[in-house]
Amino acid sequence: MKRINGLFIAGTDTGVGKTIITAALTAALRADGVNAGIWKPVQSGAPLGSGITDAERLISASGIEELPQAVAPFTFDAPLTPMLAAKQAGVTLVLQKLLDGGEPLVQRYDALLVEGAGGVAVPLTDEHLVIDFIAHLGIPVLIVARSGLGTINHTILTASLLRQRSIPIIGVILNDGEQTAACNDPSRDTNAELIERFSGLKVLGRFPPLQGVFTPKALTEIIRKTVPILPIKQAMAFDDTGGTLE
Repeated sequence: MKRINGLFIAGTDTGVGKTIITAALTAALRADGVNAGIWKPVQSGAPLGSGITDAERLISASGIEELPQAVAPFTFDAPLTPMLAAKQAGVTLVLQKLLDGGEPLVQRYDALLVEGAGGVAVPLTDEHLVIDFIAHLGIPVLIVARSGLGTINHTILTASLLRQRSIPIIGVILNDGEQTAACNDPSRDTNAELIERFSGLKVLGRFPPLQGVFTPKALTEIIRKTVPILPIKQAMAFDDTGGTLE
């Protein structure tokens, strides 16, 4: 595979908001002139065409013009970890085939935002976890975490595992998720500071709770208000104008 210029979006768990944040970051980068695409190497939980797969949501929310099967070359219906969902469909996933699935996207885009499946210790194949896939890609990681109770532990453990493999981490984005949960959890006001203190990571921003369907333009505006985009561009070797730093 050609060297990837990009960023891996890793969650501390499933359902932490990786998809909406990946789409929003992609929309913002593209609005700034970066030819950025999205790659979801493997997804499970719904069939293509249902309108609720991560690939379909990524395409709609980011504004990229791609087919869902191009964004997510491997899709399985069962709501299981990718390795088990594949087996239930009669497929044995192999790391090299997963890597090869992104080759067309690598050729079409100057940079890719690669969204993981669940957390970094999720099994992808009989022998490999998501973190093994990240290590093979050789790109830095952005951690997406819930902003509420429990996130300090999950974020520090995720960072620790990535550091064991010498995988660079550019920072953390906290996602507020549901508005009702945000209102009832006082830990959200202090978790960012404690994550920075005990992990040494920079919390880049706090993504607000969203309801309904958002356009790429609206998501771009949200990102610009809540997350500094320059560190993300620099991690992907782009400057503030969308030009390369190389």
